[in-house]
Amino acid sequence: MKKRYIILLIILAALPLPYLLLNMRVSDKDAIAEFKNKGFSLQPHTALIHGHHLHYVSIGSDTLPTMVFIHGSPGSWYAFRDYLMDTVLQSRYHMISIDRPGFGYSDFGEGVHLPEQAQIVATLIDSIRHGRPVYLVGHSLGGTLVALAAAQLPDSIDGLVLIAGAMDTLTEPAEKWRGFFTGPLTRYPMPGALRPSTEEEWWYKTEMYHYPDHLDRIHCRVYLLHAIDDQIVDISNVQYLKNAMPHAIISVKQFETGGHFIPWNHKDSILPILLSQSKNN
Repeated sequence: MKKRYIILLIILAALPLPYLLLNMRVSDKDAIAEFKNKGFSLQPHTALIHGHHLHYVSIGSDTLPTMVFIHGSPGSWYAFRDYLMDTVLQSRYHMISIDRPGFGYSDFGEGVHLPEQAQIVATLIDSIRHGRPVYLVGHSLGGTLVALAAAQLPDSIDGLVLIAGAMDTLTEPAEKWRGFFTGPLTRYPMPGALRPSTEEEWWYKTEMYHYPDHLDRIHCRVYLLHAIDDQIVDISNVQYLKNAMPHAIISVKQFETGGHFIPWNHKDSILPILLSQSKNN
């Protein structure tokens, strides 16, 4: 059994029952109540884009620069809950956190290829930009997605933060078992968010070598944040991404520890980087 699959099983075993079912989502009603209890006003949205329902939440004044958070696989917008509640970030940005297609409340359970996800996200960003700076933050496969989306809008994105971003499939374990669970019938035994996660991970591993060709369009500032001890996305992805984005202004921050979950293990170190984005423009 592959190391990544073992890690996933360990994580699942430690989670409460709702997460064991791998829904990994919180209803708008519950999320609004939670944020209101903390004194914040959270706004849920659903946009119909290219035939897909894209669910996302927003917080803060829309007169500010926009910062968009995109979760990994599996996951939902709620992964960045603590960032959305940060009052300093709220003072600097209009923040949006997206349920990627297939996850949360964005056509839950139906996997979507990453290039199509990038088109959907890019269309949303283009519709909400209104001439203000836009910064994208992605974790893991969400980092892959923000890079692909930025390549579609090279003149509209002002900064990227890729946290444990994945792009080099040659460093990934083959995980051929995923292919079995992407068939028209064999996909259904996979519960909840594990179904679209399994599908997109398989497509990523078998198709990703086509995607990086377009990343040389990116010319904004890019932060690559990665832990040396990441056992899920190898740190060699940092150099791969640097090579794939020769026209970007790249800064790298490596953490000795923290594994793949540095958005939560090193939040205090990541916050200043997010805040610095608006100072660079």
